[in-house]
Amino acid sequence: MSDLQELTQELMLDEEFRAEYEALQPEMDITRAMMDARIRAGLTQTELSKKSGISQADISRLENGTRNPSLSLLKRLAEAMNTTLKIEFVPKSVR
Repeated sequence: MSDLQELTQELMLDEEFRAEYEALQPEMDITRAMMDARIRAGLTQTELSKKSGISQADISRLENGTRNPSLSLLKRLAEAMNTTLKIEFVPKSVR
């Protein structure tokens, strides 16, 4: 287990930290899904920028979590990566 994983596990014992972490999870999931799709498509940020018409700087901001994407922007990215955008609502697990 990495030091980061150990630290995260330790911090998750704190209720306030866990609540904040879980509140950010959807944004982190979108960011990870975008990066994974781009990598699977074999595209660099620059190549994705050219295909989507979205600046490389904006793609970088999306991937590092400093910009939240709109639904229309996600659709443009999906089209440029030859993928289908799928958004779903998943029931919360019971603790």
